[in-house]
Amino acid sequence: MDRFFTFCASRIAAASGQPFTFVVALAVIVMWAVTGPLFHYSDTWQLIINTGTTIVTFLMVFLIQNSQNRDAAAMQAKLDEMLRAIEAAREQFIGIEHLTDKQIEEIRTTLEHEVGSDHGKAGTADDSVDRMLSRT
Repeated sequence: MDRFFTFCASRIAAASGQPFTFVVALAVIVMWAVTGPLFHYSDTWQLIINTGTTIVTFLMVFLIQNSQNRDAAAMQAKLDEMLRAIEAAREQFIGIEHLTDKQIEEIRTTLEHEVGSDHGKAGTADDSVDRMLSRT
């Protein structure tokens, strides 16, 4: 069941991000709008689009969340492997995604102080970018 859902979620998520899918959705909306006078803008006519969009939105939330969770877990595994494989890296960082937001923020603050920036996150970013650009 898990593989089947992953397969379906991946395919639907990939398809939903395509321009053709947008064009199809737009065409459905335009067709619905054009039929308004034909159905005298009735409550049923409005209910059709409201129900359809609500169902699609409800289901897409779960599919998108599933895709994002998988992508984040894969990225985390790759980063953990890099931390493990690089001699100078601190392996204590492996698994920190399981810490609380407060603990992670404390780690970020400590790392920023290690860099030596007095301007907080913005200063650290500027300093890091400057160092990276000077390497090229």
